[in-house]
Amino acid sequence: MIDHLTLKVRDIAASKPFYAKALAPLGYVVAMEYEGGCGMGPKGKPDLWLHQDPENVRPTHLAFHAVERRLVDAFHAAAMAAGAKDNGPPGLRPDYHANYYAAFVHDPDGHNIEAVCHAPPAAARRPARKAAKGRAKPKGAKATGRKAKAARGRGGKRRRAA
Repeated sequence: MIDHLTLKVRDIAASKPFYAKALAPLGYVVAMEYEGGCGMGPKGKPDLWLHQDPENVRPTHLAFHAVERRLVDAFHAAAMAAGAKDNGPPGLRPDYHANYYAAFVHDPDGHNIEAVCHAPPAAARRPARKAAKGRAKPKGAKATGRKAKAARGRGGKRRRAA
């Protein structure tokens, strides 16, 4: 697991607000700042460091995990509003795998930034509803469980209340 990484940018004054807006739907905030850079991450723990180094910017690809598909959509909308160039709207990428839902943008330096969700659609993840407690059993059905066994006693027959 990667703990953090540094992305070199030409102009921190342009990149910091871009990333703050684009990654906000994924829970990212600017957690630390220093001259020429900043650290960003969810819950205030920086895992993305932006460092101004105009002579050494080499466009790269970074993908950020989104727990739900709607967050991929929100990332794309926020990044576009922050000035990104579209590099692939939100949608399924079945060439990667059946549930690969992603969006791609280029940041101010040409880095290919992606948000991706690997989970199936929310409706497909919902567990089946369990029967409500206390619901009456069909007539003739035998009660089970600890309370039912205690009520039957040792011989397996139901005890009568005195």
